[in-house]
Amino acid sequence: MIIFKSINKLKNQVNFKANIGFVPTMGSLHKGHVSLIKTSKRRCYKTIVSIFVNPAQFNKKIDFKKYPRNIIDDLKILKKLRVDYVLIPSIKDIYKTKKQMKIKLKENDKILCSKYRPGHFEGVLAVISIFLKNIKAKFMFLGDKDFQQVHLIRKYLSNKFKTKIISCKTIRFNNSFAYSSRNKLLTKKNIKKGILISNILKKYRKQIIKRFNKVKEIEMITNKISRICSRVDYLELRNKKNLKISKKTNNSRLFIAYYLNNVRLIDNI
Repeated sequence: MIIFKSINKLKNQVNFKANIGFVPTMGSLHKGHVSLIKTSKRRCYKTIVSIFVNPAQFNKKIDFKKYPRNIIDDLKILKKLRVDYVLIPSIKDIYKTKKQMKIKLKENDKILCSKYRPGHFEGVLAVISIFLKNIKAKFMFLGDKDFQQVHLIRKYLSNKFKTKIISCKTIRFNNSFAYSSRNKLLTKKNIKKGILISNILKKYRKQIIKRFNKVKEIEMITNKISRICSRVDYLELRNKKNLKISKKTNNSRLFIAYYLNNVRLIDNI
């Protein structure tokens, strides 16, 4: 395993003519990341994993400071997985100049998390565009838990770069609560609440399919979940191809963002 702390050094030493897979992460690795890395290793000759907590995608500085970091454990996991290359750049290395690609979301994309976290996805798109400009991988592997993020990366960046985006299924604890780096900020009591919320979503997702008045059904589920968590930002049924509000359950997903104390969690089913 070769570790690079400069994106230029990685770019100059890796042969991108080979079948390269890329897994971008913000560290604090969990089983969801492990699944992405294993998928890359199965499909690609070499795999690059980046660890970079991107300040541009945090709309609150306190969230950036509190984001879980454990580089020593992360490197142990990556070494065990026999990852070929690890990129751990500094903020200065990524954002060298102010002339970086700036992408503004269209108004109809300011939904779900982009509505409640203004500037978040602009920051995600900025850093991914920098990565793809320099890391000319054949494939980039992302998780379905961040469904809106994958959707926007495809929409705004697919035509600008040759890297193909592969979305992989969400990995869940006990087939229920989605793995997330933020889970490490939760108490055992809150993890149990998260499992309960996930089970409610799975149960009532089936009921929504059967009900004619889906709006009332979603309101009922929102009220039920609100009694368990600190706050629900949204619970919406949307078309999985264009993320428009959906009245049909075919080709749709149920999206949620909620808080357990001060920890914001997202999921989709």
